Amino acid sequence: MEWIDEGIALAVRPHGESDAVLSALTFEHGRHLGLVKGGSGRRARPFLQPGNRLGLTWKARLPEHLGHFAVEPMQLFGSRLLDARLPLAALASACALLEVALAEREPHPRLYAGLLKLLEGMLTDPRWAETYVRFELLLLQELGFALDLAACAVTGASDGLAYVSPRTGRAVSRAGAGDLAGRLLPLPSFLIADVPATGADLLAGLRLSGHFLAGQALAPADRPLPVVRERLLTLLRQEDENSA
Repeated sequence: MEWIDEGIALAVRPHGESDAVLSALTFEHGRHLGLVKGGSGRRARPFLQPGNRLGLTWKARLPEHLGHFAVEPMQLFGSRLLDARLPLAALASACALLEVALAEREPHPRLYAGLLKLLEGMLTDPRWAETYVRFELLLLQELGFALDLAACAVTGASDGLAYVSPRTGRAVSRAGAGDLAGRLLPLPSFLIADVPATGADLLAGLRLSGHFLAGQALAPADRPLPVVRERLLTLLRQEDENSA
């Protein structure tokens, strides 16, 4: 059995003395694993890094086997972001979330496109951090836990939206929240309008997506949010404090 696809490396672990097992999010075949011969060697190590875009050929005798990857580098995002502390932390967080949240071999082409957009934006778009938050919301949607931010769950109005119910994931307006505002999650305005996000907005967006990723996507499998995601929050918080 054989297929050819492109993928973005999520995780690599050594296998034996010189080989490696690559986990990649592919465009057509979902999160897929395969053995890379010589993958732990000096020649392959630079492009077998999380976040790198790769051309992949997978071969196996039977579909259920681990199989082997032949790998060709396409875009080495990880290498290009080595000196950018915050984008590199976001790259690590995105890859780790996909690694723990996605079932193997379930296609997610929209998620692949979203990850590629995020990685490209880290190199060119000063507002890439907003794209990161939207990427986490897209991950929730792909896992079946889409947030409903179109209208207030209480009044039905589409204006004045300021909160999200931590239980239902539906938006709530200031008028609809009333005395319960303190129990709701803040809804940063950049998620519902084309406005630049402040550092506080980005932190609020990550707390929002993190609440549902932890409670809905990972808790049923008894998995915590990855440590690298917590590092991303810490770095964003420090940057926000330093700019104040």
